[in-house]
Amino acid sequence: MKRTLGELAAVIQGELRGPADLVIEGIAAIDRATPRDITFISRGKYARLAGTSQAGAFIVSLEQADLDRPRIIVPNPYLAYAQVAMLFAPPRRRWPGISNLACLGRDVELGREVSIAPLVFLGDRVRLGDRATLMPGCVLGDDVHLGADTLLHPNVTVLERCILGERVIVNSGTVIGSDGFGFVPGKDGHFKIPQLGIVVVEDDVEIGANCTIDRAALGETRIGRGTKIDNLVQVAHNVSIGENSFLVAQVGVSGSVKIGKNVAIGGQAGLVGHIEVGDGAQITAQAGVTNSIKAGQVVGGTPALPYREAIRVHTVLARLPEIYQRLKQAEQKIIELENRLEKEPSS
Repeated sequence: MKRTLGELAAVIQGELRGPADLVIEGIAAIDRATPRDITFISRGKYARLAGTSQAGAFIVSLEQADLDRPRIIVPNPYLAYAQVAMLFAPPRRRWPGISNLACLGRDVELGREVSIAPLVFLGDRVRLGDRATLMPGCVLGDDVHLGADTLLHPNVTVLERCILGERVIVNSGTVIGSDGFGFVPGKDGHFKIPQLGIVVVEDDVEIGANCTIDRAALGETRIGRGTKIDNLVQVAHNVSIGENSFLVAQVGVSGSVKIGKNVAIGGQAGLVGHIEVGDGAQITAQAGVTNSIKAGQVVGGTPALPYREAIRVHTVLARLPEIYQRLKQAEQKIIELENRLEKEPSS
């Protein structure tokens, strides 16, 4: 697909400085771009590469507005890059209609222009919205409901009665609606608690590969509108995640945690059960969260502390060997001083 520089400037609503009729055929990294590509500078440290880049045009911020190359000036080059990349992205591959190698249960309701690939299994009373796309190997249990324009990549499983909204994207290997981890210890072993609830995924959520989102014991596990979940994330039963939150890879959220809106949780962070995370809070990577977090608070470390305090603790931990040696030396000097005092005659 080809676009002129003028067309791209109109799409990203930027200020064009260069030939509007310059033809652009793709977008590439600054050090790999060809004269047929547009590239972008999102950080100052990449500006030094502009002089040697062969890119035909650049997306830049006001800081690089004087760059002597064809360019489009925007407030947020990274956002503009995403918008341009969407134009050059290959179209989503969709199976034309319903494969005769798919297995559909009874009383299934299909919207307009649905795409069901080979080896898909739909249980009874499944409902698919308009233009829903199921790639090979997907399994939907009885009474599952998918909204319009929702895409399930290969080998996604959505179990009984779970609900996905519109424009949801679920990547390969993810399981939605598996049993929550609920057991009661007894004299004869661990007694399983039936998981009777569901999972509700609201509109415009994206879920990465190999995630697990457990159904509620009672009620629902809910993922709020616009939330983005990275690969290998575990969301336990009865968790509630607010709108437009981010969960990065390998995050683990224990049961009945309530996460607010616009929360960001870094990779490999873990949250214990039955706590609350306020709107706009940030949890840094590998944090171990054992207590509730107030709205807007930034925490890190294990156990998680306010971020500045966590940095001070980490700084001291790095000096522990030195501090230990100094303490041992001080102890030895005290012992020597006490021994000397004991030997001196009293006046």
